[in-house]
Amino acid sequence: MKTQPAAEPNFAELEAVIKGERKPSRVYLVELGIDDEVKRSIIENVFHEQWVPLTDQTRARYARQAVDFHARMGYDYAMAWVEFENMPQFNARTAADTAELSRGERRWVDEGGGIVKNWGDFEKIHWDEIHADFGWLDALRQAAPDGMKLVVGTTVFEMILEWFFGYEDLFILSVDNPKLVEAVFKSWGQKVFEFYEQAIQYPEVGAIFHADDLGFKTATMMSPEFLRKNVFPWFRKYAALAHEQGKTYWYHCCGNVLNVMEDLIEDVKIDAFHSFQDVIIPVADFLDRYGDRVAALGGVDMDKLARMEEDELRAYVRGILDRCMPARFALGSGNTIANYIPVRNYFAMLDEARRWAD
Repeated sequence: MKTQPAAEPNFAELEAVIKGERKPSRVYLVELGIDDEVKRSIIENVFHEQWVPLTDQTRARYARQAVDFHARMGYDYAMAWVEFENMPQFNARTAADTAELSRGERRWVDEGGGIVKNWGDFEKIHWDEIHADFGWLDALRQAAPDGMKLVVGTTVFEMILEWFFGYEDLFILSVDNPKLVEAVFKSWGQKVFEFYEQAIQYPEVGAIFHADDLGFKTATMMSPEFLRKNVFPWFRKYAALAHEQGKTYWYHCCGNVLNVMEDLIEDVKIDAFHSFQDVIIPVADFLDRYGDRVAALGGVDMDKLARMEEDELRAYVRGILDRCMPARFALGSGNTIANYIPVRNYFAMLDEARRWAD
């Protein structure tokens, strides 16, 4: 695998394309995340440089490494995920990570139940002590080169669905104790608001990339009415924060949310939608339907990116570009560059992006 020289980072151009203010001069790239295992493999085996793991002592070097990686791979921004301090202890399950670039162990939620089952559990949480840790964002801000921006993100619905309540308890309590559910959304939604409110004011931050999976293969996990009452009001506030600063609000969501897409576009006022699964709606079809009002980000189906042979994958990516360019569009995976994605396939996708305008 070889890398080609990437264009100099130019977030302003990407932003203008997302807003529909200009036609793209090249294929812009977007990812919600790139697993460290993938970054390390490329840094060590392609760049032939030493990997810097994240520790308390190496945060600044790790941040420079992260920003440099994104610039060299052709991205105009680096993703900055927030960590919150003084969080309660959540329930979790673990299992062996069987990916080719294994991290040893995977951790996921206990879907049967979270830490909040009643008002007593809610009141035990020290909500006033929970706050965002800006140390990581500050390290990235210091490392970002000219032309590159940072894009900040976290979750509201997923944090509540997976950790505070757990899937089963949220589904049950949304009927049996809706006031408790509303209280958790209010408390956690405000914590996220406070982070975005401060972060979006930094000149190095170019956009909010909020991530909340609301759906599964055929519909949303909660009713549209539930989302309109408990979730979308927070999304609308976060989008307004970005727009007040003249910046954009990108939204990542897995699953089928077509039945609330009008809410997201017209009420929340998202500028870009991310996460596409071909079985739900291919990215080109999404652009045909909504592309005059919102940008589409990503689009390379994860199953295909993970399992296709290189020649087949290249043809598939070229097909996406032929239908989506030039439009309010940036290419990337349908979700993230996870550690089970073959690095050769990741490079093939990027290479097709660079070849498209030639």
